Amino acid sequence: MLEARGLEVSYGRIKAVKGVDFSVARGELVCLIGANGAGKTTTLKALAGLLPPSSGDISFDGASIARVPAHELVRRGIALVPEGRGIFGRLTVIENLQLGAYVRANGPEVQMDFDRVLALFPRLAQRRAQIAGTLSGGEQQMLAIGRALMSRPRLLLLDEPSMGLAPIMVQKIFEIVRQISREGVTLLLVEQNAKLALEISHRGYVMEGGQMTLTDAASALLKNPQVQHAYLGGE
Repeated sequence: MLEARGLEVSYGRIKAVKGVDFSVARGELVCLIGANGAGKTTTLKALAGLLPPSSGDISFDGASIARVPAHELVRRGIALVPEGRGIFGRLTVIENLQLGAYVRANGPEVQMDFDRVLALFPRLAQRRAQIAGTLSGGEQQMLAIGRALMSRPRLLLLDEPSMGLAPIMVQKIFEIVRQISREGVTLLLVEQNAKLALEISHRGYVMEGGQMTLTDAASALLKNPQVQHAYLGGE
């Protein structure tokens, strides 16, 4: 479904992503792990159309999207849940979810997805009229994911969904991510908690210094001594 070839992304003269190749097959849950500053968030922003590649190409369903603007990528089926959530803090929960469906004609399918999101996140259903900025961090993360789902994505990009959350909420968020995957949405997950990310993923990539240094089945990466030492707290 998604393929990057020789992808490079720069901030001025600083090359943050250095000619990477990777792919995500339809229906897969793939994680991208690595230290802070490795280039993971930059990669997701390029995939979502928020940063233009300086070189290389990105294809989605066989068509190049390297120069397609972000709003058009949403129409094609790509949604990003950004690092830091990016909710509209002065709007209500319902209004945030409605904005997630802004590229879709309002109709029965939108209402079905609205009901589905509230069923997936009962806490949001309870707080539907609440101002989003007053929600807890975990509830805001649920809202950010729910808002992305309202665009009915075929590919969901998740950037650090566990950041700043209590352990019990992290477990809840990862259960929801796994459920979304089971429902057929293709996912690319960037996550600092490498152990949890690998435990729910089919495959994983390790990114270091703007380059993909390792890829394997997630179960194999969990047992890889190099990965254990660098990211899983192993000796």
